[in-house]
Parts: sequence; C-alpha cells; structure tokens
Amino acid sequence: MQVIHGHIGIVLPDLDSLKERLGAVEKPLAGTKFGWSIETGHIAVTCPWGNRFRCYAAELRFGDMALGIPYVEFLVKRGRAAPIARFYDQVLGAPATSDSGDDGIRARVKIGRSQSLVFCESDEPSPPYDGHHIAIYVSNFSHPYAFLKDRDLISEEVRNHQFRFKEIIDPDTDSRIFQVEHEVRSLHHPMFHRFFVNRNPNESARRYRRGRDALIPYS
Repeated sequence: MQVIHGHIGIVLPDLDSLKERLGAVEKPLAGTKFGWSIETGHIAVTCPWGNRFRCYAAELRFGDMALGIPYVEFLVKRGRAAPIARFYDQVLGAPATSDSGDDGIRARVKIGRSQSLVFCESDEPSPPYDGHHIAIYVSNFSHPYAFLKDRDLISEEVRNHQFRFKEIIDPDTDSRIFQVEHEVRSLHHPMFHRFFVNRNPNESARRYRRGRDALIPYS
C-alpha cells in the first residue's frame, strides 16, 4: 500500500454518521494502523495502511462542495515551497502561491474549482518515495511536455492523450526538489469530465432504502 507524506482533506455532508461508521470498524481493524480522533474543526482518520485524512463538514471554506477532496497536503523540506509554486505556475500553468501559516511556509496550487495541492514545509523526516501518483488535466498539453522532455524528466511517453513525470524541479535552477508522479492528461483524454456517483455509506443490507444508493442524488 502506498502512503503519502502528508494528509488528504475530505468534505462530507454528515460527520455524525462518519463517527458511527468509524466506531463500528475499530475492533475489526485492531492491530492495524487504523485510528481516529475528533479534532478542532475536523475528524482525523488514519487508514489501516497509514494514510492520514482530515474529514470536514461541508462549509463555506470549501465553496459549495458537499462531498469531495478539496486538497491533498504534502510535507516537504524547508525552502521547497516557493520553487514548487513556481514550477506549477510556470510549467503546468496552474495558479500557485506561497505564504506563511501556523505550520510553516506553504505552496498552494489551484487544480480545480475549490481544489488545491498544498505543499507544507516541515522538519518531519521524509520517507522514501513509494510510487504514489496523481492524475491531472491540463489545457496546454504541449508546453509542460516540451519543458520536461528537454530536461529528460518524462517517465512515461505520450499514449492515450497522457504522459507521466515524477520529478518537480525549480524552474529557475533545474534542481530536483520533490517527487510525486503526475499522470498529465489532455482535455482529449477519454475520462475528462467523467461522471461519478458516490455511494451512500449508510445503505446496508440491514437498513436498505430503495432509491437512495447515491450519497448525493443527481436529477
């Protein structure tokens, strides 16, 4: 199982039912890395393999999102946030900023409506990169490909309207500063604007209600 060095933010419409579900699996998952706690403003959850999540109730800070992943936060070494912001802004065309917060300097990259990648500087030791990856869609497909190709950073050549790279570099110096594989897709990719249906986790064999399988019904 791949584990990110950081945490994943999740927005849910109902945290009370989440508490009930988490409590129900505590005993079956005993002996794993699973755990959860109620924190200020969110519920912290660690999955059985060690990935960390922060679960939030739908609120204005995440726009009109009622269910989804508003951000993924990676922990990076000191001095890396600003060049990471430059990379996303200059190479991938994603608006990015860096600022100081209570936890340190962060780079925040907008990757969609009410969605961001966050890179937070930390002194926490970084484990070896284990191959986890993210998929992104870009409107300008040729520019990042050419930039990365010129620097021999393409890890998988173009096929089916996508390519991959693993190294984030400082565009000012070409120094390698962080590893996470990106599956870069063009807007011609067959999964662009794919329709998702999220299952209602409260539906079960014991309390099944017909017609309520989707967590948020779509008309």
